[in-house]
Amino acid sequence: MLVAGFPAGSFAANCYVVAPAAGEECVIIDPGQDAEAGIEELLREHRLRPVAVLLTHGHIDHVWSVAPVCGARDVPAYIHPDDRDLLTDPAKGLSLSVGQQLFGGITLSEPDDVRELSDGQAVELAGMTFTVDHAPGHTPGSVTFRTPPSADVPDVMFTGDLLFAGSIGRTDLPGGSYEEILRSLARVCLTMPDETVVLPGHGPQTTVGRERATNPFLSDLTPEHGPNQGF
Repeated sequence: MLVAGFPAGSFAANCYVVAPAAGEECVIIDPGQDAEAGIEELLREHRLRPVAVLLTHGHIDHVWSVAPVCGARDVPAYIHPDDRDLLTDPAKGLSLSVGQQLFGGITLSEPDDVRELSDGQAVELAGMTFTVDHAPGHTPGSVTFRTPPSADVPDVMFTGDLLFAGSIGRTDLPGGSYEEILRSLARVCLTMPDETVVLPGHGPQTTVGRERATNPFLSDLTPEHGPNQGF
């Protein structure tokens, strides 16, 4: 499997391009601020043909360029229904003052073709299978995408802003919940094998095993059942 990416815009949100191999169809994950040029460069370099855009959640730093990217290639965008309204109202996902400062003069629109994701769904795209896990807590509609292991590649999980190297997503914005994100981490991440590669929405890649052993936010969690305190 080919995975290439770059941090997009001033938010440095990771945008990924995923394909079975060079010269084939691909999927774009989280095209953030001013991501079009970086995406086009990766498509040319690896001779890829995009068939869809997958969105881990609806925050502006991950969806800023989704409409132009989808429109330029005539491909659909996939998002969980609980975050779909953020595609046209990004300030709803931020505190009022911050939203006013950032988005007072910005108008966003949905792509022409938006398809809604559900928990446990297997999305077949570009010859690959992406399993969707609903993982609320950062936003109500946050999801992760995971691909099954192959002979030479372990499980790969695109975690958006659920899990980072050494940290987790913030929960202090509208729709966030610390209790929910802990439940999501326990159910979605800690049930995966240690060798699972984690490709987060910000920062460097990591593995589930490394985060299980060193991430302070995971130290009191047990797989599937949430933190020991009983959430």
